[in-house]
Amino acid sequence: MPAATEFQPFPAGFQTRDVPTNGTTLHVRIGGQGPAAILLHGYGETGDMWVPLATDLARDHTVIVPDLRGMGLSARPESGYDKKQQGHDVAGVLDALAIQRADLITHDIGNMVGYAFAAQYRERVNKFVLMDAPLPGIGPWEEILKSPLLWHFRFGGPDMERLVAGRERIYLDRFWNEFSADPKSISEAAREHFASLYALPGAMHAGFSQFAAFDQDVIDNLAFLAQGKLTMKVLAIGGEKSFGPTMAVVMRAAATDVHEAVIAGSGHWLMEEQPTATIAAVRQFLDGQN
Repeated sequence: MPAATEFQPFPAGFQTRDVPTNGTTLHVRIGGQGPAAILLHGYGETGDMWVPLATDLARDHTVIVPDLRGMGLSARPESGYDKKQQGHDVAGVLDALAIQRADLITHDIGNMVGYAFAAQYRERVNKFVLMDAPLPGIGPWEEILKSPLLWHFRFGGPDMERLVAGRERIYLDRFWNEFSADPKSISEAAREHFASLYALPGAMHAGFSQFAAFDQDVIDNLAFLAQGKLTMKVLAIGGEKSFGPTMAVVMRAAATDVHEAVIAGSGHWLMEEQPTATIAAVRQFLDGQN
């Protein structure tokens, strides 16, 4: 294990590329060999959140880990933060790597981008794993929005950006603390690492833009759903202290073949809080044991 003051890097053998796609450029890590798996992160983190799972999957998969549009080390364009456009971003990354089909593993905002990709490119997704976040407009979305914990869904704009400028760590600590079963599970090294990336010029603006696009995402998702539910196998994972079984409720509104897993002792941050159990659930599903 790395020292507490160090953030765990991707293993040797992973390469990084800046991949032009859909009018922007995504920072992408690529490693391993075998069938493809693409991992999409959420808000408060970057593709670096996936190190434990990527390390495991790289034993027998080609693992692709982008930073989403505007986040991490990816380019920060002014527009295109609706998830429909970001679904095209994902397709462009796979095209650039000459990969036709992949398993899709997502968390938080990554769920929303992943659903938009899967709904537009159904033939390109083998299996789909989603972790602990809703889909705009799908299933119990309106009820989920009523939770006071989700006030940040409507937080944004120039004044809010001024409020958090230079205080990115304070803002992000709130998510890591309140959405975890035990805040101690989010290491100081991880907090420093992600806060420094969100403090980069334009990064908080891009992050707020992900949430500002939700109204458009609702419209787009309802149109996707009107074309029919997803038919690939889906695993809906919820943290016991967060979405829990509600994750499967969401996905049963969007897909026909939904499997469910609840990770005991975890809040929202599954890869940090319960990585061993989460990796085991993903592995079991991808390996055909679920």
